[in-house]
Parts: sequence; structure tokens; C-alpha cells
Amino acid sequence: MYQTQDFRKGLKIEYEGGLWAITDCKHVKPGKGVAFVKTRLKNMIDGRTLDINFRSGDKVGAPDVNEVDMQVLYSDGEFWHFMDNRSYEQVQITFEDLGDTALYLKDDLPVSVMLYNGRPIGVSLPNFVELTITECEPGVKGDTAQGATKPATLETGAVVQVPLFVEEGEMIKVDTRTGEYSSRVK
Repeated sequence: MYQTQDFRKGLKIEYEGGLWAITDCKHVKPGKGVAFVKTRLKNMIDGRTLDINFRSGDKVGAPDVNEVDMQVLYSDGEFWHFMDNRSYEQVQITFEDLGDTALYLKDDLPVSVMLYNGRPIGVSLPNFVELTITECEPGVKGDTAQGATKPATLETGAVVQVPLFVEEGEMIKVDTRTGEYSSRVK
């Protein structure tokens, strides 16, 4: 069981029979009345969001969520397939369930798959992934404006803003938490 004092962004809780993640959390202590925690919850199964106020001291359930280290195998167009590195067991997750994380998945990438009651519901990516640029405008010599960027399409289909000096065919490091360019890979 979790109490309101344990609430933080990213915490997964069981609320009204479903699995929810806290996407925003603010402890409020009004001048009059009881302190409460203002939260925004996102349903991990169907993506719905709720704004709920919990009174100070309220309790919610701790869900049966496990994170298992797996490796990305392949995509068949409808599902991404993953394999447990220890048991060689395979699971599949739909593109819809993955959401934006599917933009950074590629074969052989080590990830952490979230299982809720034994069912895969999501993937935690490493903080940085190395991807190849498949399409971008050529850089112009002498075009060195401070902070100028251009869009680049990556091998996974994601579009990232990169500095003007980065060329098509180069491998870059992308921060998966923000979706931003980090550096070139040598």
C-alpha cells in the first residue's frame, strides 16, 4: 500500500481496480482545511487520464508490476516482439500500447518490459539510443549559426531536430526521455 506521502511523478498505483501511473503530483496545504495531494493519473492499459485529489493520509494499492530485462527482436508491422535474456521467453506488444516509445525501438536494443499480472503493457527504454539518419537536408559550408537546427528522419521513422553540421547517413545519439539530439557517434 502507498500513502499520499509516497506519491511522486512516475509512481504506479492501483486505483479503482486499474493500473495508473502518476504523471503529475503536487502536495497542497491550504490555509484552511485538510492538506491534500493533487494528482494527474494516466491509465497504463487504455491511456485515459484523471485528475484526482487525495486527502492527506489516503492509501492506494501497490500494483503487481514487474520489469523484466529483454531484448528487441523484430517488428512484424503490427507487433513488436521481445525476448527475455534469461529464459528466452518471447512476448509481443502492439504499436498502440507502445505509443511514442516505438519511435526509438530497433532490433537487438536492450529494454525493460513492464509486466502487469504477467501481461506486457509497456517498455522502458535506455536513456540514450544510437540511430542512423536516413534523411535530412545537406548542411551548407559556413552555415554555423549558433543553435540553428534542421529536421532529420531516423532509421526508426522518428524525426529529430539536429544541428546544421550533421549529415545524412551519420549515426547520432538521441535522448529517449526528451526526444532530442544529444551528440554524434564516432
